[in-house]
Amino acid sequence: MSRAALPELPSTHPLGAMLPGLYTVDDLAQRFTAGLDAVLSAILSTLDNQAAYLDPAFAPEDFLAWLSSWVAADLDPAWPAARRREVVRRAVELHRRRGTAHGLAALLEVSLGVRVEVLDGPGAAWSTTSDTDLPGERADEVVVRVRSTGGVDRASVEALVSSVCPVHVRCTVEVLPGDEP
Repeated sequence: MSRAALPELPSTHPLGAMLPGLYTVDDLAQRFTAGLDAVLSAILSTLDNQAAYLDPAFAPEDFLAWLSSWVAADLDPAWPAARRREVVRRAVELHRRRGTAHGLAALLEVSLGVRVEVLDGPGAAWSTTSDTDLPGERADEVVVRVRSTGGVDRASVEALVSSVCPVHVRCTVEVLPGDEP
């Protein structure tokens, strides 16, 4: 989609109508301002619809990529348009949950359209006594189980997991058939 000057796009604020009364009957002034209206109509239309440009549901495709850079959402051009729009719409929520098992699962679900289970160890606890042992058993790795009925590219899942998995944590990806609960 292009936002260039469109000859058939009418101006929402014709300049000829804003001229002083002396020039409203002047043919040269009206033709001159009509030429400017054709150039300015695309700009005025964009400004009139600015709220739609900032909404991922309505933004033009080429503007959506730029909008995604505002919220640091990594988009794959191969994803369907609806999925890219959803990732941009939920980017702030995904950033807020980044680094957690729920955040990783949500990122994979919205980005790839798969069901995800993250097994990340025993959890956390607190104690009023110092030097208390940690709860549960030590987990050396995080296991990410991905289930998809339509099939999913393992390399895409691994790339997404490695982009958000902390460096000190080893993440393993398991891709399973999607028909099991």
